[in-house]
Amino acid sequence: MNQNKQKRKMIFWIGFSYFLGLVTMIFLVQYTPLLSQSKVAIQKNETKVYEKSSLAPSVEKIYDATVLVQGYQAETLKSTGTGFVYKVDEKYGYILTNEHVIPEEVEEVKVTFSNDQEEIVKVLGKDEYLDLAVLQVDKKNITLIANIGSSEKMKIGDTVFVVGSPVGYSYRGSVSAGILSGKDRMVSTSVTSAAKKADWVMRVLQVDASVNPGNSGGPLLNVNGEVVGVVSLKLINDNIEGMGFAIPIEYAMSHVKTLENGEKINWPVLGIGMINVTDKAAISRNSLTVDASIKEGVVITSIQEKTGAEKAKLQVGDVITKIGNQKVKNIAYLRYELYQHQEGDTIEVTYIREKKERKVKVTLTGE
Repeated sequence: MNQNKQKRKMIFWIGFSYFLGLVTMIFLVQYTPLLSQSKVAIQKNETKVYEKSSLAPSVEKIYDATVLVQGYQAETLKSTGTGFVYKVDEKYGYILTNEHVIPEEVEEVKVTFSNDQEEIVKVLGKDEYLDLAVLQVDKKNITLIANIGSSEKMKIGDTVFVVGSPVGYSYRGSVSAGILSGKDRMVSTSVTSAAKKADWVMRVLQVDASVNPGNSGGPLLNVNGEVVGVVSLKLINDNIEGMGFAIPIEYAMSHVKTLENGEKINWPVLGIGMINVTDKAAISRNSLTVDASIKEGVVITSIQEKTGAEKAKLQVGDVITKIGNQKVKNIAYLRYELYQHQEGDTIEVTYIREKKERKVKVTLTGE
């Protein structure tokens, strides 16, 4: 009797141990952090992994709204980039891209949709300082419109991705992902083709998502598939890798109406000729002298008649060091600060004359 009792107890505990082990295994598979990123199912001796964090649903929200943009001169391909449909009306669809994707020599612009449909589009307006252009296409070709998000709500470290046409036609519709690496980056660049040095500063978003020639003008998106920026440029240097930049979408959208209407952006004018304080050769050619202690700023080389600079009695040889409270490192920074204002605005200019810092109010005129 005692032996039978012991056997029954042993069988009970063995069965209980198996049951407890099974419950523990189910709990671990379902809830352990190591497996929280995927769900494992075993079917017919095969293990299948299903992603929970895939960007695929977000890519679907923008993919068909993204287009390849190509510029032609006399049937010769001159430029290539990316664009995206940001709105439609009763007749047309509207595509946003970069201005530098459509250089002056381009005579015809074509876009290729995700279904390989190719259409000639009309360039409604563009601006080199914004680095934005608006294209118009027949509404019948539009199957998807991009959702516009907010870069201001983004935090450094947030997931971002890019859809575009790196290198051109062969790789159109490519997707790359990364994180938002920085906000409010001030990046110097050359706007005009004649500029030998950087003549403009852009306030941009920095990302580590792969950005290559041909991605310009494409959408930068958050994890929800909303556009938070317009891919604009990339630092190209043997020592630099994984740094892409995008124009914040709020800044871009604040100017699209003017471009849609084909209107010229009326940038304000200070009314001066200028060179960088670091350009010693140009200073010498203009027969000017600048105190050696001044390391940053812009030297006035000429004053235009009937402008704010003339009325404020600025003089040739004055060195501008600030616009408002913002430092002016060089011409690019002066132009950036100036273009935050409009014709008719009055700004405070800080400058150095005869080794003395002075301030004056200047009313901006138009071009």
